[in-house]
Amino acid sequence: MAHEHDHQSPEPADFEGEEYWDTRYRESEKIWSGDANAALAREVASLAPGRALDLGCGEGGDAVWLARKGWHVTGTDISGVALEKAAAHAADAGVADRTAWERHDLAESFPAGEYDLVSACFLHTFGDFPRERILRRAAAAVAPGGILLVVGHAGWAPWQQDRPEVAMPTPDEVLAQLELESGAWEVLLAEEHVRVQNQPDGRPGTRTDNAVKVRRLP
Repeated sequence: MAHEHDHQSPEPADFEGEEYWDTRYRESEKIWSGDANAALAREVASLAPGRALDLGCGEGGDAVWLARKGWHVTGTDISGVALEKAAAHAADAGVADRTAWERHDLAESFPAGEYDLVSACFLHTFGDFPRERILRRAAAAVAPGGILLVVGHAGWAPWQQDRPEVAMPTPDEVLAQLELESGAWEVLLAEEHVRVQNQPDGRPGTRTDNAVKVRRLP
């Protein structure tokens, strides 16, 4: 599952689901920065800790950050190798007791239960990936009074090759795709934002992302 932090997207021909991501996570000790996504940190900082679900958790940067803030977090990813690294990260951070890790191909299965926060950051990938259905399932997993946060790219960065087969919907399109029940949800945020990301040559560049934050009414 494509995830967080300054990633370079794979070529479509290279995408092979679990096998591709296990291989990629074995290639180096760390793919991502290990820090939380800035949008998640910004939007969750004021929330009271509870139960959280991190979809496409990768090496656990977001999940560990949440656990350090007092959340009990379930992180899920298609790659078992990524989850092993995430568990090690949580142990090193002293939050193993507040984290759990589940391997899911979200196109096929989804974690059970209800959560006070469901986070879906950068669920963009090549191949046959039912992103809209997964996000609707994410919304269904939000407990009354809880939050769904969806963060994504608004388009390709200037230094990347445009791949139109990868869905990068606008905030309004995400809201429409969620098919939220009228009167049952409050839209807290639906907007684009610009952030700095390192280019392949190491120089900082800017790209546009977007975030949708909705609250299920009690």
